Amino acid sequence: MKSNIAVIATGNSHKLQEIGEILKGFNLEIKSMQDVNLQGLEIIESGTTFEENALIKAKTVMEKTGYMAIADDSGLEVEYLDCQPGVYSSRFAGEKATDEENNEKLLRLLKDVPLSGRRARFVCVIAVVMPDGENFTVRGELYGVIGFELKGQEGFGYDPLFMPRGYDGLSLAEIGLQEKNKISHRAKALEQMKKTFTERLRGE
Repeated sequence: MKSNIAVIATGNSHKLQEIGEILKGFNLEIKSMQDVNLQGLEIIESGTTFEENALIKAKTVMEKTGYMAIADDSGLEVEYLDCQPGVYSSRFAGEKATDEENNEKLLRLLKDVPLSGRRARFVCVIAVVMPDGENFTVRGELYGVIGFELKGQEGFGYDPLFMPRGYDGLSLAEIGLQEKNKISHRAKALEQMKKTFTERLRGE
């Protein structure tokens, strides 16, 4: 890797810390969007897949800075709804939709669907784009079902409705952030990213 600077294409301090932790030991200097004066940058996510959107974000930041850029895109896919809301997860109920409005719409669309038909997965794709344009993406997935009501106080987004496999009907918002961060789609994608970085460094 020619540059030892990596810009994390997010305004989310939690993601910044999480990705920074994973990349410890790789001799990389982690920079935020604010560090490179891009905090107000608006990136139009026009892709139809998580991979496309993550790459759009990472490529845009790399082109503006000349540094390696890392970006992620994530969302919820519900089998019964033909994998909706997918890349539109954050704006499922409209452009400025709140978590509450998105959850209400999801419950409404699944109103008469039994638990056996409410299978879903959370997906996170991380894209890494190098200064020379070389890039790769990794994916993490968390499987479960959509519950019938909001449960739990921790987490955000669809967490109060999503019940991961193996947790006896508890939602992601009930199992606690520490446990969620161990099993989440983002944790799995980050682990894949770490593995890919390790393999690439071995090959240099």
